[in-house]
Amino acid sequence: MYMTELLKKAYDAEEFRTAGHALIDQLANYLNQAYQGKGPKVLEWKSPEEQLAFWQNYAPAGNAPTPSTKLFADLLQHSIHLHHKQYMGHQVAPPLPHSALASLLSALMNNGMAVYEMGPAASALEKVVAQTFTRALGWGEAADGFLTSGGTLANLTGLLSARRAKAGGDVWNRGNSEKLALMVSAEAHYCVDRAVRIMGWGEEGVIKVPVNERLQMRTDLLEAYYQQARQAGIRVIAVVGSACSTSSGSYDDLEAISRFCRRHDLWMHVDGAHGGGAIFSPTYRHLLTGVDGADSVVIDIHKMLMAPSITTLLLYKEGLQAYHTFSQKAQYLWEQSGDEEWYNLAKRTFECTKHMMSARVFTILHLYGTQVFDDYVTTLYTLGRTFASMLQQQPDFELALEPQANIVCFRYRPQGVPQQQLDALNSRIRRKLLEGGDFYIVQTTLHEQVYLRTTLMNPFTTEVELNGLLKEIRTLAHGL
Repeated sequence: MYMTELLKKAYDAEEFRTAGHALIDQLANYLNQAYQGKGPKVLEWKSPEEQLAFWQNYAPAGNAPTPSTKLFADLLQHSIHLHHKQYMGHQVAPPLPHSALASLLSALMNNGMAVYEMGPAASALEKVVAQTFTRALGWGEAADGFLTSGGTLANLTGLLSARRAKAGGDVWNRGNSEKLALMVSAEAHYCVDRAVRIMGWGEEGVIKVPVNERLQMRTDLLEAYYQQARQAGIRVIAVVGSACSTSSGSYDDLEAISRFCRRHDLWMHVDGAHGGGAIFSPTYRHLLTGVDGADSVVIDIHKMLMAPSITTLLLYKEGLQAYHTFSQKAQYLWEQSGDEEWYNLAKRTFECTKHMMSARVFTILHLYGTQVFDDYVTTLYTLGRTFASMLQQQPDFELALEPQANIVCFRYRPQGVPQQQLDALNSRIRRKLLEGGDFYIVQTTLHEQVYLRTTLMNPFTTEVELNGLLKEIRTLAHGL
């Protein structure tokens, strides 16, 4: 007999049933407390060393294991609580509970998704999800896309597609035969710069276009920067538009970028990791005007569309471009490697094995439709404008710029504090907020000055919590 008693116990369905019911009760209680603002803090702060020591000593050798109910309770307590109404930090959504349940199902099924037979249902769902988004972008039947693990990987893959389509020659097999570059806003996410360097283009390969006072790409400078690159012997093959930028939430003028790309036959890529979901909001869709002219678009569904992380879509206006990115043969995976088989996903992604991400997204679409995307985006973008109005009415606070999204940057600026001390003051306030744990926000640097930064991700957050944040900032500042 090969099955040991320990393995039998570990795989026991009834033990799983008991533990699963208990976990769902724990999570439901956590959600109720978070929604009502009666639960634990957003974050019970411990230093990295304290956190490591706690878990290193959690189950000393020779002791019986901690029951799963206690283990899961401790994990909840020691984690940051995104469903808390006073979580206003990074761009990660409090996931919809049913989407999280779909993640539990997919984790247990563990379908690898490289080839169709290793993920038949999820492969078909991925096609349905991609079509839902390509239609929303205004693209035709030729459009297609796939899910991948995060915006950084999706942006790199999209830019590899741009290289394959626009560089000329067999770059994948023979390498670059000339200096290549792309143009991007100086405020774009760092992953674009990283992608350029991974592709071997070097520092000259990313041409950072200055931004205006609203921290949007100055599209009026595109032609000048393009011609300068040509004169320097650099071939520009793509322009990346931010929709929106991570630091400030500013949307680039995608329509102007689209016109420029058409004029010079360049690939247009849109990093819509955070703000691409606004395409489902009639109120804020105008921020993405011109996106239909893009060749590729990235949207993180775990940001503004409520799926658990990491769940990212890479979409192509011409779906065949996705198949041309990687020209590798893996005959042990598929029989006809030359065919564009939408159901064999490893042909189009860096990943071979990947999560059944489509189950998370399809569950949202099936239960609530795209209306829930509109409700979520519209609610939080509008809340961002409300918060900006509140800040403008406070004489001791300064708004960095009018927000276009749910990202609001501001700083505490009391009368009598010299300009050169404001950066240090706001950094100390942010640190005190982190250690206190009642609110969670981050900070950023705009125009070479430190600002506090909120990303309003929780639809349960109201003006009450926002006023509470301002009050807490004042209290902390007076104690410094």
